[in-house]
Amino acid sequence: MDNINVNAAAAAESREEIKRRLQKEQRQLTIRKFLSNKLFVAGFLMVFVVLVLALLAPVIAPEGPLVVSVTDRLKAPSSEFIFGTDTLGRSVFVRVIYGGRISLAIGASVGLLSMILGMILGLYASYYRALDNVIMRICDGLSAIPSTLLAIALMAMMGSSIVNLIISLTVVSTPRVARVARSSAVVVREQTYIESMKALGASDARIIWGHIAPNILSPVVVQASYIFANAIITEAALSFLGVGVPVPNPSWGNILYEGRSVITKAWWMIIYPGIFTAVTVLGLNIFGDGLRDVLDPHTN
Repeated sequence: MDNINVNAAAAAESREEIKRRLQKEQRQLTIRKFLSNKLFVAGFLMVFVVLVLALLAPVIAPEGPLVVSVTDRLKAPSSEFIFGTDTLGRSVFVRVIYGGRISLAIGASVGLLSMILGMILGLYASYYRALDNVIMRICDGLSAIPSTLLAIALMAMMGSSIVNLIISLTVVSTPRVARVARSSAVVVREQTYIESMKALGASDARIIWGHIAPNILSPVVVQASYIFANAIITEAALSFLGVGVPVPNPSWGNILYEGRSVITKAWWMIIYPGIFTAVTVLGLNIFGDGLRDVLDPHTN
């Protein structure tokens, strides 16, 4: 009996060791798969550089972005001010990296909230046919209005603040995620194993969140990365129009707005925030393309 118990324990330990080794190999394979995708790596590095500069802004410039020096106003880029200064003598470089904190935070918040809300709406619309027409027609109505125009209207009603800007951009972006989530969930819902779960008496919540949701996560995450990029562009546009991030908080759109009146005398106030915005949005789009290629089995 003792020998049987010892052998059983050894077999169980061997199975656990094999399981751990397989999990480790799976993780290594997944990492190699991501690193072998050039689009994913290039996009990640572009965004990572901007993100690091934004996160280290308090270390790079502890004085902050609001320090005014009238004697240094509209100075061209130099060793002292590498991006030049604005109309109030503030360092454009400091304002750009601090502005990146706000712009990236808004984009990330909108991407995350849109992904969560869109996934919820898409899942329930795909599973309950009674809700499908209601949810999708609302999404169609919101999608029919130009996104920037809708965001401006919402900001006009709610007032100018960072929180209201995130809310308005989330409302604008959620229908896109909901449509992607619904179309993916409809395919999964028709699979045989979902029908088997229903026949076995599994609850709707268990089927939706335990079996359908994990299988539609990949396209939803990819869509969220594109919304992240689009939110940065829309925030910059709204701030440039004066209905986005309220001054004196710096954002890339605000800096562009402040530079429009002196563009002929201080080109650097337009060029540098524009470059940061373009690089970040391009990086996020490339990152999303690479993420789609890695996560979608049909492209491999």
